[in-house]
Amino acid sequence: MQEMEMEVVADLHEASEPSTCDQQHPVNVEHLRRKIKYFFMNPCEKRSAGQKPWKLILQLFKIFFITAQLVIFGLSNQMVVTFKEENLMTFKHLFLKDYVDGDRDTYAVYRQEDVYDHISYIVEQYGLLHNITVGNHEYRRTGDAYAPLSLCQEFYREAAISPGNETVVIDAQIKTECHEVYPTYRPSLQKAIPHFELHFKRMLSVKVTFVLKAINLQTVKHRELPDCYDFTVTITYNNQVHSGRIKIDLENDVDINECREWKVTGASYIGIYWTVMFDSLIIVACITSFVLCMRSVISGIRLQIEYTHYCEASCSKEVPASDRLEFVNGWYMLIILSDTLTIIGSILKIGIQTKMLTTYDVCSIFLGTGTMFLWIGVLRYMGFFRKYNILIVTLRAAFPNVIRFLCCAGIIYLSYCFCGWIVLGPYHEKFRTLNTVSECLFSLVNGDDMFPTFKDMKQKSSLVWIFSRIYLYSFVSLFIYMVLSLFITIITDTYETIKKQQDSGLPTSELQKFYLECKDLPNSWAYRPDRNSSCFLNCCVSRCRDNQTTVTSES
Repeated sequence: MQEMEMEVVADLHEASEPSTCDQQHPVNVEHLRRKIKYFFMNPCEKRSAGQKPWKLILQLFKIFFITAQLVIFGLSNQMVVTFKEENLMTFKHLFLKDYVDGDRDTYAVYRQEDVYDHISYIVEQYGLLHNITVGNHEYRRTGDAYAPLSLCQEFYREAAISPGNETVVIDAQIKTECHEVYPTYRPSLQKAIPHFELHFKRMLSVKVTFVLKAINLQTVKHRELPDCYDFTVTITYNNQVHSGRIKIDLENDVDINECREWKVTGASYIGIYWTVMFDSLIIVACITSFVLCMRSVISGIRLQIEYTHYCEASCSKEVPASDRLEFVNGWYMLIILSDTLTIIGSILKIGIQTKMLTTYDVCSIFLGTGTMFLWIGVLRYMGFFRKYNILIVTLRAAFPNVIRFLCCAGIIYLSYCFCGWIVLGPYHEKFRTLNTVSECLFSLVNGDDMFPTFKDMKQKSSLVWIFSRIYLYSFVSLFIYMVLSLFITIITDTYETIKKQQDSGLPTSELQKFYLECKDLPNSWAYRPDRNSSCFLNCCVSRCRDNQTTVTSES
């Protein structure tokens, strides 16, 4: 703390000292100062200097319209998600025997007869689909015939297992045996596959796969064209553990396609074309914003090169990396990234709206991330106000120290993750995998789910139970009472340092000390776009006007 404050005081003292560079060309130096000062002005100051704040106006335009675009796409995507989830639940009730909603226990079977009954139930339900479903589900066709159901069994090629004699002879190579069952009226497993047999002792899994087609009609009510869906349903009987418990899981892969033929009457779809025009307008706005921000980035790089050349030629010193990075505006880079993502997402959205594409997930990622970066970019304009920029400045100043601190804390965190996984995994559900261990420990750091984590530890081993108490108490004490406190201290110290710098009003870097020697106000004639190319004349006129203003005020 004391060393940091001494460094800040030293920096302020050095910043208050006048520049000692060899100024052989004062006119050119003054012109460079003015250009750098103009570059770091905020939009209000540039407005006083005679420049229209086009980028600011454009960003406000984008915030309103891109947010509206995201809401429109979100409502449309919500219908797709609802249709997927409800179809998944429908398939579970149609093809899983005795399935119950909300059952916390894993859906599984334990007897050989039950396995045959469940597989036969799937075959029967698949054949009777037209008579039992209340939806518009249909079989996929291969030519003129319906596509069959695929029943595949995976098992070890050879195995002689005798637990009573404690002997195992097994061939680790896996063999797959598949059968096809075509949908027929009143089907059964015995009729479809008369010699079907499951090799339970060496069986790894049984997968039942079939494809059903459906059409999402709820989009018609919202003046959108309907989508055609292909649902690839996979029911897996998992026996890899060979514990006498075969877990059953139903997965549903969705493929959204453009309907081959459609004709909808009684509704006007002119809104689709207005939506496409709206998305096209956003694309044009983002391209314009991209060009303007890229031009500003290039101007900053050129100005950095010019300033670096001046320091090396006239001052015989090297410009520090922090001053070089000042010319590269991170906010412009964020806006450029946001514009790029929004443009790609808008193009995908137009394709989805016109039913040329069905990549809802990819479009959601691009539009969502682009909108997030756009709203974060609003903080740039909040930073122009002295009372609001303290958050931005503090985050930027504390970022290097925070990263170093997190690296050290992350090593300790990983050590607890590995230890908890290997020791407590067999005795606690939340420590079974590294992913669940990390989630559990992160919840403990935030004070969530503490009592259940302590309570659910199985007391089968006294030694492990005692170790779990030492492990959990030490982790909570270390991270909540020490690590988080030190983390808050870093942010607080940075905040106090920035506050002292702002209260002093002195430049905090050599770059600021250089361009703040230019005393021309933003409304000065020197910053006008139509000013004379002679910098010396501009300086004289500006100083004469300042002198006249001073004399008038004194009189």
